[in-house]
Amino acid sequence: MSSSKFSTPTTFLLIFVLLFKTCFGANPLFHFCSSSQNFTANTPYDSNLRTLINSLIYKTPSTGFGIGSIGQYQNQKAYGLTLCRGDVSASECKTCVSDATKEILSLCPYNKGAIIWYDNCMFKYLDTDFFGNIDNTNKFSLLNVQNVTDPAMFNYMTKELLSLLAYKAYVSPNMYATGELKIGGESKKLYGLTQCTRDLSSSSCKKCLDDAISELPNCCDGKEGGRVVGGSCNIRYEIYPFVKG
Repeated sequence: MSSSKFSTPTTFLLIFVLLFKTCFGANPLFHFCSSSQNFTANTPYDSNLRTLINSLIYKTPSTGFGIGSIGQYQNQKAYGLTLCRGDVSASECKTCVSDATKEILSLCPYNKGAIIWYDNCMFKYLDTDFFGNIDNTNKFSLLNVQNVTDPAMFNYMTKELLSLLAYKAYVSPNMYATGELKIGGESKKLYGLTQCTRDLSSSSCKKCLDDAISELPNCCDGKEGGRVVGGSCNIRYEIYPFVKG
């Protein structure tokens, strides 16, 4: 999505530092509030947004993805999208989406658009139709500050693994893939994850993931772990298994 209603610059990149295997619990990773229009309490948009949120909380856990819009007139319509990480259970997904929708309304009160990410899910809403468009506006990165011993080799293997997983994700109905790769002659393994929101076409998913992979040198060069997280897709790699099963 290229709407100007979210934070600028268009490709906002925020670097977070993670030491080793950080446990986030129920805390959000990050959020953006709309930078322009607000709505008033007890107006049609307020009612439509809350109805939409309840609908997404109900229907997302069964498949891990929810999308919808509520409202009769364009200036009162709310559009929303929820996505849970592909390895979380239905109950974990429901808990995360419920937490996300409550938290974002607290963090961004009366904003007509906002997005929030947790480790297990994301929630995004806006007053204009953003479905099917790659969100290039809302983006941040996380990294592990620990350096690898052979950055050139490790960076190459990271790109190889994530590029393979990007292909697997965009041809998958769930647009989600995980995998692992042995690190050279060592006993260690590299683990990766790629995922897109399912409103995207396969080609848009692939482009979104490829663009995210291309940003790794800017945030995570030679680091033991990192991720690039956006409103339409996300990638992650670590030297420890971080997905379930």
